[in-house]
Amino acid sequence: MPGYFCPVQESDIARIVRRDWREWLIFIAFVGPNLLLFGIFTYYPLAQNGVLAFTDYNLITRSGRFIGLRNFETVFGSTQFSRILANTFVFTTVSVALLLGLGLMIALLLNQKLRGRNAARSILFSPTILAGAAIAIVWIYIFDPRFGFIYAVLRPFGIAAPKWLTDPNWAMPAIIIVYVWKNLGYATVIFIAGLQAIPRELYEAARVDGAGAFDRFWHVTLPGLSPVMFFLVVTTILSSFQAFDIINIMTKGGPVNATNTLIFHLYELFFVQSSAGRAAVVALLLFVLMMIVTLLQVRYLERRVSYA
Repeated sequence: MPGYFCPVQESDIARIVRRDWREWLIFIAFVGPNLLLFGIFTYYPLAQNGVLAFTDYNLITRSGRFIGLRNFETVFGSTQFSRILANTFVFTTVSVALLLGLGLMIALLLNQKLRGRNAARSILFSPTILAGAAIAIVWIYIFDPRFGFIYAVLRPFGIAAPKWLTDPNWAMPAIIIVYVWKNLGYATVIFIAGLQAIPRELYEAARVDGAGAFDRFWHVTLPGLSPVMFFLVVTTILSSFQAFDIINIMTKGGPVNATNTLIFHLYELFFVQSSAGRAAVVALLLFVLMMIVTLLQVRYLERRVSYA
């Protein structure tokens, strides 16, 4: 009847409340352990790092006091800080560009029906699973200007091998070469997976419409790879910001800070100079930079991603 109001019975309310509580308990049971682990191993260290940034805590004396913004002034006012920051961006930009460009080209090649392509994929991916320290040691001998492999290749042509690891002009290119060589297989395999997920019907339709190879690549392959490309851009940028082992083994940030990056500078301040406060400032800066870069990518690059 119009205007008739049927009140909700108390038993119905109690049943709804019990159901809601049951759902919340199930949610907490599944999510709670993960949140606890995140809190212990991520959020608490992050908060503790924020506190250390405002102290002069010394790892040797195990003591420290609140000093305000003095650590920030020391780190940002250092004469080498601008060089370290520039090194970080150069290393990240060039490494990511080479990984994506070479990875895409090799993926396009290995996605063809070629003899031995599975073996080639395995060989290409193998450096990814090797330890960075072991790879760095091998490349130190390859780059050796007197006995290395590159020296042996260039010697018959009368070309002197560059002093890769002792010349400031060659040290950064050497580090980038090794880093790209180690991680190229990962980017290639992800690109191959993306290529194989693109429906063949789209290429057939493009051929019927008279599209050439470049048109098919531009209008079919690239849009189809946009989710994979977005994933690789985010992950490779974050990984390159944190590249440490190769730099530590091959150059230790030298020569003359030519390969010193933020992550290695953090290591120097914390473990070599025992200055937890200044190291915490660099860690905060690195965290903020990575967060800003990721948010910008999500904000602007994801718009161009086509999931259809």
